Amino acid sequence: MLPQGGALCFLGDVMQSELVQAKAFEGGQLVSETRADGSVLIWQREALPDWPRCMTARFLHWAEIDPERIWMAERDAQGEWQRVSYGQGARAIRAIGAALLAQGLSVERPLLILSGNSLAHALMALGAQHVGIPSAALSPAYALSGEDRGKLSTVVAQLTPGMVFADHAAKFLPAIEAVLGLDVALVSLTGTSEKRVSLSYQDLLQTPPSAEMEAAHAAVGPDTVAKFLFTSGTTGSPKAVIQTQRMLCSNQAMVAKAYPFLADEPPVLVDWAPWNHTASGNKVFNMAIYHGGTYYIDDGRPTPDGIARTIRTLREVAPTWYFNVPVGYQFLLDAMEQDATLVSTFFSRLKMMMYAGAGMSQPIWDRLTAVAARQIGGGVPIVSGLGATETGPFALYYSEKKDRPGNIGVPALGVTLKLVPKEGKLEARVKSPSITPGYWRNPELTAAAFDEDGFYIFGDALRYAVEGEPAAGFIFDGRLAENFKLSTGTWVAVGALRAGLVDAMAGLISDAVIAGENKDDLRALLLPNRAALAQIAGGEEPVFSHPAVIAALRDRLSAHARAATGSAARVVAALVVQQPLSFDRGEVTDKGSVNQRAVLRERADLVASLWSEDPALLLADWKRRP
Repeated sequence: MLPQGGALCFLGDVMQSELVQAKAFEGGQLVSETRADGSVLIWQREALPDWPRCMTARFLHWAEIDPERIWMAERDAQGEWQRVSYGQGARAIRAIGAALLAQGLSVERPLLILSGNSLAHALMALGAQHVGIPSAALSPAYALSGEDRGKLSTVVAQLTPGMVFADHAAKFLPAIEAVLGLDVALVSLTGTSEKRVSLSYQDLLQTPPSAEMEAAHAAVGPDTVAKFLFTSGTTGSPKAVIQTQRMLCSNQAMVAKAYPFLADEPPVLVDWAPWNHTASGNKVFNMAIYHGGTYYIDDGRPTPDGIARTIRTLREVAPTWYFNVPVGYQFLLDAMEQDATLVSTFFSRLKMMMYAGAGMSQPIWDRLTAVAARQIGGGVPIVSGLGATETGPFALYYSEKKDRPGNIGVPALGVTLKLVPKEGKLEARVKSPSITPGYWRNPELTAAAFDEDGFYIFGDALRYAVEGEPAAGFIFDGRLAENFKLSTGTWVAVGALRAGLVDAMAGLISDAVIAGENKDDLRALLLPNRAALAQIAGGEEPVFSHPAVIAALRDRLSAHARAATGSAARVVAALVVQQPLSFDRGEVTDKGSVNQRAVLRERADLVASLWSEDPALLLADWKRRP
């Protein structure tokens, strides 16, 4: 038995003789087949519907149907909303496309973008995409941090860009002049370079449409490279992941089937996450376009300093679908307890909340569920999933209500999931029309990313939510590359351990970083929920050394240790990280998740203190007494 319809050609050549078991699950939605080598293939029976030729064709569709509908909005320097309609956006996209063609840009000479999320950034990327010119949005830190100039040089060498867009030239000019050749033109909202061709963004908007532009747009097809997204995982140098129109458009067809309420009314999205990452740069950004929705750029961040701006926006704009990382929801919940306007606006038309980037703890889940239930009869689904830059990103999902966090769902329509036994776990691999063809100008990495059947290798482990029942969904079981061994040779499943420790700390921490590679035991750096600890301290300072806080943390750490089944699951000591993690040093990614390896590297002194006589060390009382 093979997948039917849209998934057929993406399963690969699987010999019938290799298949030893087939089972259709309840409702006939999922099919599972077990191969002779022990691997399991799982997919949805239904065929994936057709999708548009390219994403800007979908944009022009909405521009024709309702040209006055607002597509995107951002705040200006005075905090006022500046809005662009679909009609205005379509005119800008066509003008920019014509201008970029006139400058000789192509897939071999793409557009480099050094800018945060903005209207100009969005229109430059879509203008390029409209005429078959890829763009590559980079984290601004690559150009603003001297330490990251090496990464910028690596990116430039891979791409050989023909033009760079920097929203404000002066901010990025030192890096541009140091790394980019003089043959690379500069486009900016403000400022110029005296050394290279400099163009005004406003002048690009005045470029008249051309026959060349129309012909180039007509030639855009499924295999046209739409953009490059850079990823290095937790280690390594940035590598350019090819994003084709087939990837982007088929992925949105999957999203539409997974979240059918998006078709009921144009979605309203409020989003802070950066477009140089796939979650927002692909899924959320294109979700607005695909459904004729409105995207409000949130200028906040899920940090103590940045959350105020997010709250300001959510007091004004009611989303219908909302994404954040778990720590972002924690900040919002803290604010909601004191802000009735925020609560009423946020939930007034909300259909779904999504979290990703890290596991959500049960205390945050329970708080979020409770406040949603108070505002909306029956509450709102809180969902998650699994994806990667290489998968579009949408690959696994669920959309119904669940009792607890952790389930990442089932393969999306058109996706075939392959589970391969490895190191005592099940490694996840996927195949679909939304999978990248590979890494730009890097055939060796491309070959290593796929198995012999053409499945993309996630590097993540999954386990059945209910053993042997794919329809019940899957639980993320850690990144295989994050795992390490104790001195005894015992493997430590870092992802599952972090999630379990966060749950055991009952809302007192937002995350944890596990240390202990080649050591006799495991220890952890705790990322505190300062608001919760301050409440325990009764408002007294200093919070982190308050006796009641120390006692609460030690008690929960001890309970977790006593419940452990062995040394690979037992954290025997911990330290509280009192200084916030740094975006600039890579401890927190642009999308808000904690980079375990970077924290261990940047906090090496603190890690060393875990095996010292530091008086701040929290020691677990875990040995069971007779």
